[in-house]
Amino acid sequence: MSNDNNQASNDKNNNIQNNNASGYTPPKVWKNDSENGGKFASINRPTAGARHEQKLPIGDAPLQLYSLNTPNGVKVNILLEELTELNIKGAEYDAYQIDISEGDQFGSGFVAINPNSKIPALVDYSATVNNSEAGEPIALFESGAILLYLAEKFGKFIPMQQGKARADCLSWLMWQMGSAPFLGGGFGHFYAYAPEPLEYPINRYTMETKRQLDVLDTHLKDHEYMCGNAESDYNIADMIIWAWYGQLVLGKLYDAAEFLQVEEYKHLKRWAQKIAERPAVKRAVDLVLKPIV
Repeated sequence: MSNDNNQASNDKNNNIQNNNASGYTPPKVWKNDSENGGKFASINRPTAGARHEQKLPIGDAPLQLYSLNTPNGVKVNILLEELTELNIKGAEYDAYQIDISEGDQFGSGFVAINPNSKIPALVDYSATVNNSEAGEPIALFESGAILLYLAEKFGKFIPMQQGKARADCLSWLMWQMGSAPFLGGGFGHFYAYAPEPLEYPINRYTMETKRQLDVLDTHLKDHEYMCGNAESDYNIADMIIWAWYGQLVLGKLYDAAEFLQVEEYKHLKRWAQKIAERPAVKRAVDLVLKPIV
């Protein structure tokens, strides 16, 4: 045990020395007392909640989407457009832009439906007619929750019966929710948005991103879609993963395709291109979002 403690102490001292070499030693207690730099520095704060009053518009459709065409937003766009393609009654929606660079996500109206102040968020107003709980609209946040809710509500793009097919879909859905923050908040931030390039975090998150790409490429070697080989196997797992990883290997994110050597992942790239050719997906990536004014 003493050897383990000594090793841990040595590791900590080495880390401190390395930090000192870069000019920074973490204080005992962190304080938000300096500009952190980067693309979103002007809106970053360590506190939650509304920062200004802003009422969200409400259109005539049963579903109201408040979002932005980032990878997280595109996930929900795809499902809504796929439902539109099928002429599903009740899946009509109005889409409004939440400009995260301008701080729209901290308006009181948006915070009321998403206390986490992240896009996308959706409100189902059909609940005011169909819901037994006093006719309250249903507000949802987190892309995975929105996709799962809509897929189950309309019985499309998700296996509804308990069994392997449903388990596979949910497993890959949750894989994306757990993995994508390493790609976006990790690799994407330090590679594209940080105020200066830093070797350690870029190497750390590049390695993890490439590992994730290899997970997908290995799986898709034997699968046409994430959960099977038939056209009917295309589901929300494909949609949610494509928005991040499909766009990445197609050169649409961070201008990082060459850096990540995405040509290595030929099975993943084949899948990504096939999804990209779907009419609903084409509309989803360039979805027209109304200003909230």
